[in-house]
Amino acid sequence: MPSRRTVLAATAGLTTALGLGGTAHADDRRLRALISRMTPEEKVGQLFVTRVHGHSATAPDQADIDANVRELGVRTAAELIARYRVGGIIYFTWAHNTRDPRQIADLSDGIQRAALEQPRGLPVLISTDQEHGIVARVGRPATLFPGAMAIGAGGSLSDARTLGRLSGRELRAMGIRQDYSPVADVNVNPANPVIGVRSFGADPEAVAALTVAEIRGYRSAGVAATAKHFPGHGDTTVDSHYGFPVITHSRQVWEELDAVPFRAAIAAGVDSIMTAHILVPALDDSGDPATLSRPVLTGLLREHLRYDGVVVTDALDMAGVRTKYGDDRVPVLALKAGADQLLNPPKLDVAWHAVLEAVRSGELTEERLEESVLRILRLKARLGLLTDPYTDRDLVGRTVGTRAHLATADRIAERTTTLLVNEGPLLPLSPRTHARILVVGADPASPSGTTGPPTTVLAAALTGLGFTATALSTGTAPSAETIERAVTAAGEADAVVVGTYNVTATSPQRTLVERLLATGRPVVAVAIRNPYDVAHLTEVRAYLAAYSWTDVELRAAARVIAGVVEPRGALPVPVRRADDPARVLYPIGHGLTYQPHA
Repeated sequence: MPSRRTVLAATAGLTTALGLGGTAHADDRRLRALISRMTPEEKVGQLFVTRVHGHSATAPDQADIDANVRELGVRTAAELIARYRVGGIIYFTWAHNTRDPRQIADLSDGIQRAALEQPRGLPVLISTDQEHGIVARVGRPATLFPGAMAIGAGGSLSDARTLGRLSGRELRAMGIRQDYSPVADVNVNPANPVIGVRSFGADPEAVAALTVAEIRGYRSAGVAATAKHFPGHGDTTVDSHYGFPVITHSRQVWEELDAVPFRAAIAAGVDSIMTAHILVPALDDSGDPATLSRPVLTGLLREHLRYDGVVVTDALDMAGVRTKYGDDRVPVLALKAGADQLLNPPKLDVAWHAVLEAVRSGELTEERLEESVLRILRLKARLGLLTDPYTDRDLVGRTVGTRAHLATADRIAERTTTLLVNEGPLLPLSPRTHARILVVGADPASPSGTTGPPTTVLAAALTGLGFTATALSTGTAPSAETIERAVTAAGEADAVVVGTYNVTATSPQRTLVERLLATGRPVVAVAIRNPYDVAHLTEVRAYLAAYSWTDVELRAAARVIAGVVEPRGALPVPVRRADDPARVLYPIGHGLTYQPHA
């Protein structure tokens, strides 16, 4: 690894050319001069943000080399940059980019070195989806915070800002300077399969305030936040990864509901906004997804909401943007609609050449191309990439996953756990009266690959609080045999804690809970994803909402169960009756405590 002095010297020529000195900003005149020296291929490359497999920019594992050759036609990140001159790279867990903090920082530095070794080389804007909660690409030992709906339940703008600031510091220390977070969608549909607990809630003003707070936290850490998914993905029953959602909101409903958080984010100076692969006929009746819609991206976002920052598409390998047009047309149409960054096309070679050909043919003007490049370079300049794109190796250890950060995440989580039901009251439980606890329930895969399984985490946390807790994973669809095993085990326990996960009217999880209740043992349910589970299990005497199954939220739920901390969360979404969805079972703001307030 070269010295700090050496890596800074590598960017000296670029810094001098821009006349930046020690400032993190460059005016448009200098950036335009830089653009004027770029080739058409280099300009086109700046628009693309792509995946690349491997933990290293130059020496990935053979399996990752094979994946890169198969998907991208190159062996390594360094070769990718040399061939396509890409302006951005997105990190994924499954691409083996995020093994540990120092490796991530080394990968980031390797990418930047490869970029700056090119003629007229420019630093790469490295990004990831670090929403926290159920979407997190960088796992332990980095700090993992509660997800958006949990933060919505806590209702603290200070906590949202702190999350952004501390998460941003950790990301920047690892060389990641753009985060595709926060989710600014207003989740008004309980059946939403793709947003759900990734949203702060169902109240547009509350979502707006928390979105702004998190954006300000990230900006204070020198990381670009991204409000997503414009024009609003909160009222759909279709996942745009696998289908093409249609949202039937009127223009007035859109203005009063979906647009509110985005308007606030723009006023707060958000660096980037991500598009949604959805159709909103009231905004554009052409049948095109918003990502490819000029009325939506230029008419609404640019002109109506007066946003002039970077517009990044949602991933172009998703089904929602590929149903109407081929992979060669999608990136061109996205640029014509008003997008700047083209995220993760399924076939980079096809997309890159299609955009280049559109420029050469005049379908995309040079002026339009340079408009997007300028926005991207403005963002890189503001983030300090044009003066110092490298990480500080010492800073990684002093910043990522520190004791102070982890403790802060725990304290924030304690303010989010929501007590929905407590008849009797059954909670809190005491080791003196309920020493032996059986923990059963769903064990969905860890979002980051570094946490869980939930039943084990809950049992360990309860054991640490003085109980003798045993974990028995029963899954999201327990079989009759599994249910019998759980019922038998419950006979040896003083109380049962069951983690529920997206319960439906026909879910076998309902049978599991009903059989456990029939044993006569006290049953405490914890909704480890959607809080709507409680509507399907109304016989449960004590029900908590944790909003995610990551460790930080489960530990907080355990502390609430044990009475070590008070439940302080309040529902940020309404829970409607399962038998009569027109009626609200628990309204926004519902949340019980153990002690009556004076």
